[in-house]
Amino acid sequence: MKRLNAKVAAAVSPAAYDVENTGIGIVHIGPGAFHRAHQAVFTEDALAHGGDWRICGVQMRSSGVRDALRPQDYRYTLAIRDEQSSIRVIHALAEILVGSEDVDGVLERLSAPGTHVVTMTITEKGYCLTPGGDLDTGRPEIVADLASLDAPRSAIGLLVSALQRRRAAGYADITIVSCDNVSGNGRLLAAAVLAFAERVDASLAAWIRANIAFPCTMVDSITPATDDALRDYVAETAGYEDAMPVSREAFSQWVIEDRFSGPRPAWDRVGVTLTNDVEKFETAKIRLLNGAHSTLAYAGMLAGHKTVRDAVTDQRLHDFVRAMMLDEICPTLKPPEQMDLAEYCDEILQRFRNPEIVYRLAQIAWDGSQKVRFRLFATIADDLAAGRPCRRLVYAVAAWLFFIRRCHDEGVEMTDPLREDLLAIAAACDGTAAHDVPLFLAHDSLFTGTLQASDAFAGLLRKAYDHISGGGRHDEFLFDSST
Repeated sequence: MKRLNAKVAAAVSPAAYDVENTGIGIVHIGPGAFHRAHQAVFTEDALAHGGDWRICGVQMRSSGVRDALRPQDYRYTLAIRDEQSSIRVIHALAEILVGSEDVDGVLERLSAPGTHVVTMTITEKGYCLTPGGDLDTGRPEIVADLASLDAPRSAIGLLVSALQRRRAAGYADITIVSCDNVSGNGRLLAAAVLAFAERVDASLAAWIRANIAFPCTMVDSITPATDDALRDYVAETAGYEDAMPVSREAFSQWVIEDRFSGPRPAWDRVGVTLTNDVEKFETAKIRLLNGAHSTLAYAGMLAGHKTVRDAVTDQRLHDFVRAMMLDEICPTLKPPEQMDLAEYCDEILQRFRNPEIVYRLAQIAWDGSQKVRFRLFATIADDLAAGRPCRRLVYAVAAWLFFIRRCHDEGVEMTDPLREDLLAIAAACDGTAAHDVPLFLAHDSLFTGTLQASDAFAGLLRKAYDHISGGGRHDEFLFDSST
């Protein structure tokens, strides 16, 4: 069977613009499945309206995506898997560079006069933040980059080095756009970049502060990891081989703060929402959709489920999560005027039921130490401060702790930047809340100070933990008189 490449792509799914004569204007750090199914697709559509906006992808260390897509001239297939499925080829990705192999090439692309936008999907851990949201100057990659910016190892160091070059060359017309599921992502990224720059050169930090915009964003589309089943589906449906296709649901949303320090693609003409009120959109999404996702992951695995669809079609777990969303999360939100929260909750749960999307709970469980503080902890803290119930949310946290213990006890692979610390805590656990919960709570990189200091939170967490230890179900926990 023929392999996808530029010639095959032009024949089966031609672009709506002159691909070969369209230049690169965007550098995207972290060109994984989500970026290629989301921002790159919006950019592909925007390119029909003109401009040199093709994308240079940057992988910080791994060369896997580059190695898979280079023989395909960086073309890849997007499969929409929903009630109405479809396939198309995306042409917007022009190249992928690997920082660990060619950091000079990456810096040259970032500092090129034609580069006007940097987008990022590096997950929460890539921002090198403390639980309080500050730059973690103790992280090894940050320590190394502060010592020398000749070959940056972190995304933050890479950005500062590139901005240092742009300042020297007189190019301030670039916008840096975080697209990760982090509350206030643009503000956190700006703070991290400025904190790093201050340690390098105070005048550089002042130049960045005066000239460079870091708009906040909200992104949303369920995008499973690429697997052999997807490759087989593309081969059978499209008639060619694609080593790295992507799939997602039909729903796709991108909300960007309307604050740029240079030109941008015509994203607003292809469905992207530009607004001055991103926070309400992204807080609702992170707390409701991502909070429900993480809850389904940890509670669902406790119940023996493997995928999101399996978990949400378990009626008791569905009802548990829906009640958590309506009773414990929605009261903490101030939604945009056009958003009905109850309808949004039901829409999320319906999306989770999509039979065409196989999203493994284990994948959602990755990097829990970086995710739960944004997805669960902030909501719990708000509920506790207001005297509202939050037992379901706390149960989800307890289920996360059991996931950590299971990884240790059963030798399950754990993907988390604090993997060694988490496994060390798990090794010291004896299965009782009185002993185990304080071990977890004492770790400053796991829990925020607000929750560490809350006797109410600690009490609820101990009860949920003991309930799970005793073999109790999530729904039973709510009606346990001891809680």
